[in-house]
Amino acid sequence: MSLAGEERKQIILNMLQLQGKVRTPELVATLEVSSETVRRYLEELESESKLKRVYGGAVKINVEREEPAYVQREVLQAEEKRRIGHAAASLIQDRETIVLDDGTTTLKMIDTLVMRKGLTVLVTSVHTLNLLIGYRNRGVFDGDVVLIGGRVNTKHYRTSGSLAIHFMSHFHVDKAFLVADGLQIDGGVTAYEDERAMLSRTFMKHAKQSIVLADHTKIGTNHYCRIAGLEEVDIVVSDVAPPKEWHARLEEKDIHWMVAPPLISQ
Repeated sequence: MSLAGEERKQIILNMLQLQGKVRTPELVATLEVSSETVRRYLEELESESKLKRVYGGAVKINVEREEPAYVQREVLQAEEKRRIGHAAASLIQDRETIVLDDGTTTLKMIDTLVMRKGLTVLVTSVHTLNLLIGYRNRGVFDGDVVLIGGRVNTKHYRTSGSLAIHFMSHFHVDKAFLVADGLQIDGGVTAYEDERAMLSRTFMKHAKQSIVLADHTKIGTNHYCRIAGLEEVDIVVSDVAPPKEWHARLEEKDIHWMVAPPLISQ
């Protein structure tokens, strides 16, 4: 490896340190090299256990071990999450009952779903609850809001645990919107922690339709706690198309993959 090559690899690691993730197109533009060269750098760095490659780029290894705090997640892939949230909310019909998994992506659904009439929305996220209460008090949202009770996770501003699972067992919903921390064609939908994974499984069990939201950094990654096999999911909403090698399997499993379109600037 030339000195220039080593310097470029260090630039990649510096970007990862600051951002937590990098995308191949961004590296091509920054390093002024081909995408093939970038892929080679990422392969070499992964072989040195300095990063983990994911679909479309790479992430810091330590990011994969523990879920970032809510305030950190809020700024990651913000534009992609807005696109995904808007597209996911377009799947909701008037007078449906839905449950929203905790996450900064499901939070981005609120501005669109409040336009629907007569909804009942079940939530675990304190931030989502506050946003819906605000819309309701201003007369923008006419639906009902149900907070799923349970142990409060103060780091992530959400309820979880056995009490939340028991609470959810009393409900049936039309659609469950789940947030994936990891998504693989064989590994399925995964989460960082077991409590959230168990609650997400309960959402799926009590829903007519399960919809998973996953931005490009989640595709191809895998975490400790399995929520469900991909064949148990009805729709995946993402900011990118699935990897080409997934196409046949998705069709075989009858999973619809929805690519969120760009948002029109106001």
